[in-house]
Amino acid sequence: VDVFQAWCGPCKPVVNLFQKIRNQVGSDLLHFAVAEVDSIDALEKYRGQCEPVFLFYTGGELVAVVRGVDAPLLQKTILKHL
Repeated sequence: VDVFQAWCGPCKPVVNLFQKIRNQVGSDLLHFAVAEVDSIDALEKYRGQCEPVFLFYTGGELVAVVRGVDAPLLQKTILKHL
């Protein structure tokens, strides 16, 4: 989940990375979503930050958090949890 604030918007460059990985591993295994922190109370702790935050869930459980746009780390995290 790409967690963003309305004033800076979701991290569009990372969408291409997720699409590439999704094509490699199969569309049923990887799902990408965006969530605006100002409209979701459960994400309140991510408000006021200027760097992108990516939350990774497996089976409904939060398994990893990546702060900032680090493509190699994002890819490694995704593949590790698939």
